[in-house]
Amino acid sequence: MQQNLNHQNNNLNNGVDKPSRSRQIVRSFEAKLSGRKTRAERITDYLTRIFGSMNFFLFNLSWFSVWLIWNFGLVPFLPVFDPYPFVLLITIVSLEAICLSVLVLITQNRAAKVDRLRSEVDLQINMIAEQEITKAISLLGILLEKHGINIQEDPEIQKMLKRVDLWGIEKKLEKQLLDE
Repeated sequence: MQQNLNHQNNNLNNGVDKPSRSRQIVRSFEAKLSGRKTRAERITDYLTRIFGSMNFFLFNLSWFSVWLIWNFGLVPFLPVFDPYPFVLLITIVSLEAICLSVLVLITQNRAAKVDRLRSEVDLQINMIAEQEITKAISLLGILLEKHGINIQEDPEIQKMLKRVDLWGIEKKLEKQLLDE
């Protein structure tokens, strides 16, 4: 029997450790989602990376500075084309803000979709883990009783041995969401 346990432990230790295996699953999950992006989503991601960079911020800062210096008439040989109150600049900045806001909203919507999928995966894993833990506690209880240890009098263990009512929890959460 001891030899059989050693063999089982070796099999467990020779496999991929759980943290690296879970990282592989997460990477695989992300790769699948990335592979399913539409062309519009890839373009949006590209634009978001560019417009969300420090380089773009510095470009805007430089561009606005040049515009203001030029149109305040601080450079004598350049004619002012957008005098104060800078209506053309305000229009351009407003259009830029609208476009950037839409890009941010598109990116956030997709990120929320990914988060919902991850939450669903987490929920499924947690449900499986809960069932496995309850089963393991049940098996430990059987072993303890075989060795003459009475677990019937321990209310905490008895509570752990009861299956969690997942549907009941779901109904309570739905009710809470509806009441808010």
